[in-house]
Amino acid sequence: MSTIAADYEKTEIGTIQIAPEVIEVIAGLAAIEVKGVAGMSGGFAGGIAELLGRKNLSKGVKVEVGQREAAVDVSIIVEYGYKIPEIASDIQNNVKRSIEIMTGLHVVEVNVHIHDVHFKTTERPDEEDFQNRVK
Repeated sequence: MSTIAADYEKTEIGTIQIAPEVIEVIAGLAAIEVKGVAGMSGGFAGGIAELLGRKNLSKGVKVEVGQREAAVDVSIIVEYGYKIPEIASDIQNNVKRSIEIMTGLHVVEVNVHIHDVHFKTTERPDEEDFQNRVK
């Protein structure tokens, strides 16, 4: 869904263009900063990239960028126990603010897609602790 950004700003010595991938990275980092976000949901291609050892900072983010505006779709995994509407609202605000501050683009929408809920696993006590518990 990413589109190539048109001339963003003309200066006396040329133009400034911001690639959609830059907006995706900013949005991804802003989303994972929100408390209650367990991770990003990037689908099959993102999973393969991670298996190959590459960290994809734009995982789970799609953007459409124009000359002055941007629209963002963020796909996340939430931690169990957090209020999903509050997390989604915090993500929308943080992503919008981060993109607007860093790029000067006006963010017209931030759509948050919840793909999964992450449950914390309970750790089993070590065998050593178990043996020391009963004498």
